[in-house]
Amino acid sequence: MARLAGKIALISGAASGLGAGQARLFAREGAAVVVGDLQEDLGAKVVAKITAAGGKAVFQRLDVTSEESWKAAVARAVSEFGGLTTLVNNAGIFHPGGVVTETREGWDRMIAVNQTGVFLGMRTAAPELLKSGNAAIVNISSLYGLIGSPDALSYHASKAAVRVMSKGAALEFAKQGIRVNTIFPGQICTPILGDITPEQDAAIKASIPMGNVGEPEDIAYGSLYLASDEAKYVTGAELWIDGGWYAG
Repeated sequence: MARLAGKIALISGAASGLGAGQARLFAREGAAVVVGDLQEDLGAKVVAKITAAGGKAVFQRLDVTSEESWKAAVARAVSEFGGLTTLVNNAGIFHPGGVVTETREGWDRMIAVNQTGVFLGMRTAAPELLKSGNAAIVNISSLYGLIGSPDALSYHASKAAVRVMSKGAALEFAKQGIRVNTIFPGQICTPILGDITPEQDAAIKASIPMGNVGEPEDIAYGSLYLASDEAKYVTGAELWIDGGWYAG
């Protein structure tokens, strides 16, 4: 299988969870992968697993809230692999908090990582992506970017922003060789689940029509399609991978 042969992908938040799943699958499908994350030990393990299986990958420390860090990550892709064709804005954080209980510090942190991080990623990567003439950006939002809940205000705000930012970027780059699409994961078994309360966890599971939690690979396969040339006529699209949650 080589659905991403010749692709060079930078994936943020790729040391664990959804990002690690995407990094492993992208490498298996022929892409050279820059594993971007703050978690150096975990990132090194992801790279080791990829290279042991014959894939191409390097770890790059990436703070998505820092423009300079993004510049270094893009430069690493160019220096290691000769360019950049694919960006996956996957890094994200979550903590509970409503209108009354969320703090200004918590709000600012959520927006910085989940929203501003996506903006900085797209802006910094764009010059190299444009050079390829056949590039793809996959932005990972959340089903909470589409629906509400009583105790996740800043997370809803940040992920809803990613939705519309992606549409705007898709239109901006539609004739310039960059496709921009968005994935909306439902509840997936990743470390971020450790930040939700038992009550939130129970309420979410009760809302999933398929009755089970998804795996990182479920998201990775959707991202694989959107990053591949199979999706050459797909931009500004939204892919819900949620066990039917949004349909209900």
